Amino acid sequence: MTNSNRLFPEIQEIITSFNFETISVERKNVLQPLIDFIQSKTDAKQEIRLNLICTHNSRRSHLSQVWAQTAAYYYDIKNVFCYSGGTEATTLFPKVAEILEKEGFKIKKLSEQNNPVYAIKFAQDSAPVIGFSKTYDDDFNPENGFAAIMTCSQADEGCPFIAGAEKRIPITYEDPKIFDNSDEQDEKYQERSLQIGLEMFYVFSQIKKQ
Repeated sequence: MTNSNRLFPEIQEIITSFNFETISVERKNVLQPLIDFIQSKTDAKQEIRLNLICTHNSRRSHLSQVWAQTAAYYYDIKNVFCYSGGTEATTLFPKVAEILEKEGFKIKKLSEQNNPVYAIKFAQDSAPVIGFSKTYDDDFNPENGFAAIMTCSQADEGCPFIAGAEKRIPITYEDPKIFDNSDEQDEKYQERSLQIGLEMFYVFSQIKKQ
């Protein structure tokens, strides 16, 4: 059973286009430790805490956090709590919110400060993902018992130790930032978002519920 009929229609339409066969064997091997972590927590009936980490907590980590939480909801995997953080706090890059909105997520900006806070919803009856830039060890994030999911190579190389992490899992993505201020910016941000969405849905599709 899934919660597919509860997602916002535009997101549901995207999900129906996901084809897990397009993920390479090499990439599936990279994602397997994340599947194993979630499965072990599911089997033990423990909370599943994922902290998606990137250098600036501005692009890839937020996309990963939102899509992972959406996938957990879709496949009805219980007690999944997705967070994000960086090695430094900056701001959630506005293009990320814009692309997610185009893909069907309902987004409300809760504050207008230098580091705005966003509420991001994928279904009417779901709690929103709270998006803002923060360090991975911010008080908003869990202190222990989580998997540190490294979504960029700079953070993976620059943070050999993540305090409190039960497991460290690198699944790095290319940075869409390199296309900022170019004619390809929108296309490349959406491409990265959909790649992350596809892979997060693949991960949660592999989880066997008790």
